[in-house]
Amino acid sequence: MLFSKNPTSRFLLLTLTFVLLLSFSININASDPTNSEDDSDDLEQLLALDEQEDQLPEDQDQESSSRFSEAEVLSKAQRIVLELNSDNSKRVIDENEFVLLLGYAPWCVRSAELMPQFAEAATSLKELGSPVLMAKLDAERYPKVASLLDIKGFPTLLLFVNGTSLAYTGGFSAEEIVIWARKKTGVPVIRINTVTEAEDFLKKHHMFVIGLFEKFEGSDYKAFIKAAMSDNEIQFAEASNIEVAKLLYPDIKATNFLGIVKSEPERYTAYDGTFEMENILQFLDYNKFALVTRLTELNSVKVYSSPVKLQVYVFAKADDFKTLLEPLQDVARKFITKVMFIYIDIVDENLAKPFLTLFGLEESKNTLVTAFDNKGSSKYLLQSDPTPSNIEEFCSGLLHGSISTYFKSQPIPDNNNASVLAVVGKTFDDLVLNSPKNVLLEVYTPWCINCETTSKQVEKLAKHFKGLNSLIFAKIDASANEHPKLQVDDYPSLFLYKAGDKDNPIKLSTKSGSKELAAFINKQVRPKDQAAKDEL
Repeated sequence: MLFSKNPTSRFLLLTLTFVLLLSFSININASDPTNSEDDSDDLEQLLALDEQEDQLPEDQDQESSSRFSEAEVLSKAQRIVLELNSDNSKRVIDENEFVLLLGYAPWCVRSAELMPQFAEAATSLKELGSPVLMAKLDAERYPKVASLLDIKGFPTLLLFVNGTSLAYTGGFSAEEIVIWARKKTGVPVIRINTVTEAEDFLKKHHMFVIGLFEKFEGSDYKAFIKAAMSDNEIQFAEASNIEVAKLLYPDIKATNFLGIVKSEPERYTAYDGTFEMENILQFLDYNKFALVTRLTELNSVKVYSSPVKLQVYVFAKADDFKTLLEPLQDVARKFITKVMFIYIDIVDENLAKPFLTLFGLEESKNTLVTAFDNKGSSKYLLQSDPTPSNIEEFCSGLLHGSISTYFKSQPIPDNNNASVLAVVGKTFDDLVLNSPKNVLLEVYTPWCINCETTSKQVEKLAKHFKGLNSLIFAKIDASANEHPKLQVDDYPSLFLYKAGDKDNPIKLSTKSGSKELAAFINKQVRPKDQAAKDEL
């Protein structure tokens, strides 16, 4: 993942938190003369320090625990994460079978968000007795090491297995990092044998897959294990005792059962297909999300890659969404596996604004409902009030193809006395395609460097051809207006829409001078028996 190197003011607090978290870590810098002799014992010293804390006298431990702050918990977690540098990175990776490395930059907001999750995962993996060594590298401070380890963006997670790197493909919460790391290091499934183990498992996992098998063998079981190994996000559990399994999934009635459990109203979903790895993975892809998923920086990639390509986005303030959530879940329940429902806090500019800009609604503050069909890259807007019934009708229309694709448009402008008409999305048909006249259209954007020069040329040409009633000069801001028959990738662009052949506009070179453009326009739009007037 590649991000800008300039932190935004919105995330200043997160960045400061990140710096504080880093200060808790033990930075093992072998280039420092005071540390060079002890470099070979870095990891052992860290682990010994944790063991000393664990062996405090009981009365002292009880007194300390009453004052144990969140910062102290994070401090202990950070000490488990080994800080790599230019001197120790190669040795650490070469001498450990499994190393899960976080490449970060101090200014990176997503690094700041991921660091505490990574530290918490490190603590959990240690408690589970995992062989994975958790490490981190300040890639900005040690760019050569980062380059050698193939860290190209921030944050980057890599798993080194006997020195060979494996790209991280899991989620970004502490629980998801633990699940992924254990799956990739030999523990794809947790076996549940007793009621106590089932109760303990439920406390630790908010989403999981449970498989019940009379014996842990056979083709169905093998497909289950293959699916567990291939999946990168969800914890798989297995049981052979139906009473134990019912603690995890109460509605189990027979063995050779598979179901997914989530911590939300639609908690239990049973699998009813054949036990084949591909089918099981497809079932999970379609059922792993909540009825309404809140989009965050950390889960965005997972949401966008969902096989449910028809996605409805609800933009609302947090307080307004609390009222809408339950009825929206009822609507979502009717479209499971067909429509994905996503919530974005409309106040969160970093998440909401890029989407709203696609609709020309980036200044909106009230609740909005939009949709995207990621198969065809089409977008839609609910143009009535966002009530549950209207949202349900909107979704039904999306499925049946009766909702028109949305094209953004600025308000219709006043073109009185304008030599160059301002065209918007709503007027493109009337002023360009349906006009009985020839239309020379300039397509520009406000951020285009060369557009100003072209605009001046068009103004000059409009004055020159002012007496020619069969020709109209027009312009459209492509950043704020869209039309299905206006597909432009480079700006500025000039098109001549000839009367009687509007489906085949002629593209003019924006590098031509005014005289060349005037001559070309004369040739295309003036009657043949009329003398060309090509001097400006």
